[in-house]
Amino acid sequence: MRTLIFATNNANKVKEVSGILHEQFNIRTLAEEGIDIEIDEPFDTPDANATRKAETIKSLTGKDCFSEDTGLFVPALGGAPGVKSARYAGDTATSDENIEKLLKGLNGQPDRGAYFKTVVCLLLRGKKYLFSGVCKGNIIAERRGKEGFGYDSVFLPEGSSRTFAEMTMAEKNFFSHRRKAIEKLAGHLENIDI
Repeated sequence: MRTLIFATNNANKVKEVSGILHEQFNIRTLAEEGIDIEIDEPFDTPDANATRKAETIKSLTGKDCFSEDTGLFVPALGGAPGVKSARYAGDTATSDENIEKLLKGLNGQPDRGAYFKTVVCLLLRGKKYLFSGVCKGNIIAERRGKEGFGYDSVFLPEGSSRTFAEMTMAEKNFFSHRRKAIEKLAGHLENIDI
C-alpha cells in the first residue's frame, strides 16, 4: 500500500480524508511520524497556507506529503472568516465562540450565502500540485445537529435541507469541499506510479 504523510494532527480531518481515500493509501499523520509542531498559517489564501504546511513537513522529513487548508468564506462579511476560520474569534477560540461571532456578524444580514473552500497541496518527487474543492451554501441563524466539527452546525449546503452537523460522514462527503479536493488528489495519484 502506498504511503503519504498528511501534514495534520487534526483527527477529524484525518478521519474525513481516510474515508475518502478508503484503502488505497496508507495515510500517516504528523504524530505517527513523530512530529509535534504547530505550523503557522500566515497567508491570506488557502493555496499559500497549504503550500507552507506541505513544504515545512517535506523539509523536516524529506518524504512526499500533502497538506490542506480550508476556509469558510462569507461574502457579506468581506470574505471573513476565510483562512482564519479556526481562529476567527481569537487564537484560542473554541468552535462555539467562532460560530457565535459569525452569527453576530450576520445578524440582520439578508445575504447569508457562504462557501467552504479546501486547497490540497501535494509535494511529490520534487513537484508541487494544487487541488481545490468548493461547497456553496448558506449560514443558518441557529445551530442544528451534533455531528461534524467547526462551522458544520450552521452551514446548510446547497441542495440540502440539513446542515453538515445533521449528516453522517458519508452524507457530508457527498457535498464536501474537502472530498472534492481529495478526490482530485486521489485521481492524480492513481494515474502515476508512486
